[in-house]
Amino acid sequence: MTTTTALVVVTILIALAFDFINGFHDAANSIATVVSTRVLSPKLAVIWAAFFNFVAAFVFGTKVAKMIGSGMMRVEDINSTVIITGLLGAIVWDLLTWWWGLPTSSSHALIGGYAGAAVAKAGFGVIIWAGWNKTLVFIVLAPLMGLLLGLLMMIAVSWLFNRKSPRHVDKWFRRLQLFSAAAYSLGHGGNDAQKTMGIIAGALYAGHYITAAEMKGDWGIYHWPILIGANLAIALGTYSGGWKIVHTMGSKITKLKPVGGFCAETAGAITLFSTAAAGIPVSTTHTITGAIVGVGSIHRVSAVRWGVAERIVWAWVLTIPASAVVAAVCYYIATFVTKMV
Repeated sequence: MTTTTALVVVTILIALAFDFINGFHDAANSIATVVSTRVLSPKLAVIWAAFFNFVAAFVFGTKVAKMIGSGMMRVEDINSTVIITGLLGAIVWDLLTWWWGLPTSSSHALIGGYAGAAVAKAGFGVIIWAGWNKTLVFIVLAPLMGLLLGLLMMIAVSWLFNRKSPRHVDKWFRRLQLFSAAAYSLGHGGNDAQKTMGIIAGALYAGHYITAAEMKGDWGIYHWPILIGANLAIALGTYSGGWKIVHTMGSKITKLKPVGGFCAETAGAITLFSTAAAGIPVSTTHTITGAIVGVGSIHRVSAVRWGVAERIVWAWVLTIPASAVVAAVCYYIATFVTKMV
């Protein structure tokens, strides 16, 4: 095995490790609402979410993956060291925020780490600002879309079922929440696994296994193996669970009932489906948090624990720069060690 091939293999393995960590870090996105409403036990919930995380590989296209792979950084300036250290920056930040129990965005950690390592190598000219503008705008828009849709759905459901007894409503939405949780898990798998697919494509380009034209066009035979592998890794990570963050998402932001869980998950799924169709990489964490806040605020503003929400927002703000700094430091260390050797 040549050195180039070995680097590509190592990069792909680290990328899949990131997807696994993404899965257990973002397990809360897929299962917190369905667990907190006690529609499913934690074990059944993670199996349910993991299954639909994997199925997403066969449902969505590759627009998000192509945006990450070639729409945010100049591929001509990317090499294996950039990709590996970018992934390390994202992994370190994900593990820290998992330890702290903060539902930050693995997606933004990934693009932050990727950008930090790329800038450390080639300067700010490596960044394609047109692609970044969409992502930065949707840091704000995705949670707002989730919040607004969650609020509107709760209003609509309250109006449609105002003559029904709470017991009757609870019975129906316990069943419906299974479908909304499945839809959200599909969106989670289709969005987050594609981002890692874009990174793996970058590794193949750096190893001269695919061309710049293939990166920006049709990925041919590399499409299905990469996407299935990424979705399988994220599904296994989801199955492993991330219970600290599940607790924060499911009970600390606001108290949820099955009807609220259904509305939050459906609002999140609609947001993720529409952004994936447009090829815009968004944060699944931001999206579902906004939806949960929207659902909780229909009762009264005080129903939302704004102190917890404030901690989450600060973690969101810090994610891209923090992971970028960690990745840049990793890149400088890696290049220094390589020169010494």
